[in-house]
Amino acid sequence: MKPPLLASSVLRKARIFPYLVTLLSFIVFVAVLYGEDFICLFSQPLQLGSYGYQPSTRTEKKWKKLPFALGKTEEGCDVFSGRWVLDESTRPLYQESECPYIQPQLTCQEHGRPQKDYQYWRWQPHDCSLPSFNATLMLETLRGKRMMFVGDSLNRGQYVSFVCLLHSIIPKGAKSMETFDSLTVFTAKDYNTTIEFYWAPFLLESNSDNAVVHRISDRIVKKGSINKHGRHWKGADILVFNTYLWWMTGLKMKILLGSFDDEVKDIVEVSTEDAYRMAMKSMLRWVRKNMNPKKTRVFFTSMSPSHAKSIDWGGEPGLNCYNETTLIEDPNYWGSDCRRSIMQVIGEVFDKSKFPITFLNITQLSSYRKDAHTSIYKKQWSPLTPEQLANPVSYADCVHWCLPGLQDTWNELLFAKLFYP
Repeated sequence: MKPPLLASSVLRKARIFPYLVTLLSFIVFVAVLYGEDFICLFSQPLQLGSYGYQPSTRTEKKWKKLPFALGKTEEGCDVFSGRWVLDESTRPLYQESECPYIQPQLTCQEHGRPQKDYQYWRWQPHDCSLPSFNATLMLETLRGKRMMFVGDSLNRGQYVSFVCLLHSIIPKGAKSMETFDSLTVFTAKDYNTTIEFYWAPFLLESNSDNAVVHRISDRIVKKGSINKHGRHWKGADILVFNTYLWWMTGLKMKILLGSFDDEVKDIVEVSTEDAYRMAMKSMLRWVRKNMNPKKTRVFFTSMSPSHAKSIDWGGEPGLNCYNETTLIEDPNYWGSDCRRSIMQVIGEVFDKSKFPITFLNITQLSSYRKDAHTSIYKKQWSPLTPEQLANPVSYADCVHWCLPGLQDTWNELLFAKLFYP
């Protein structure tokens, strides 16, 4: 007599159960043994391609027309995918000596850089052309409005570049620049407009928020603290955010759960990616609550690459950007300083945004420009030692960029995406 159907099913499950237990035990064993390898594997972004992870544009496509838009980028045109073309007829877009707003940390010619080739490169997208930066159109658009760059010294460099691109058409007595602690304000009086920079290297409150004294190696960021800085951003019509470099202190980041005033501070360590994700989500929440998608625009500039290891581009070990005067020609080049995992975090968070964020993906195109850093041609923060003077590689700045130079291209891309998203 055959066993009932239900009993037969139970017997089969009973026979399979020991095998399932064995299989699960093996999976757990392998996970423990190779856990770090799995973490490394699955933390890599999928389908990155040569240009890194790019957030989709679906947050923009929800809106029929973005504020300030005059048209659209040509179909199939990715303005961030292209090549550098030597162009001595239209570059540079201004002269270093003619823009008094460039900080001495970025004035490479004034500090003895012997050649100017880095000023003559123009970015050429593969399938289209960038619109020329039109200072008159930009100022008329900003008439009666407020534009603000928020972030670290690299965003300040882009801010200064933006001001330099505009100031020459403004009469001498009708413009000014003032600094108030973390806030720098350029005013174009005849246009009733301000273009501002606000120092907030993490966007959230941190122990590195002093705009002058912030060289702190043990960096701490306070969770849920974006309003500490965000109250200064309210009322801006165009916001340009960046944050990356200051997060790169290792694989972990210290997060403060209480207050910096607490005698005993409640601090936890999390992965840099999780800490960065926390900041991105906080930024988007702030934007959603404080910006009007029908009247304002928000941009986010991706990570700015450094060139501190010449072995990345096939150079000799122990060297960096010092004395580099040529571009990296490998179209797939990606330096060791740029974490793809951070690009993936940006993509994951921005793709869920309920506010149209315009992503300025300057990482890949800037990675080719090992020639464009300030290197040793800048004002030094402190007197150089005889040992440093004997070895310029030891104090070359391979993070910041000479002006005029690469960051003018960032603003050409900002201009293109503002008017032709």
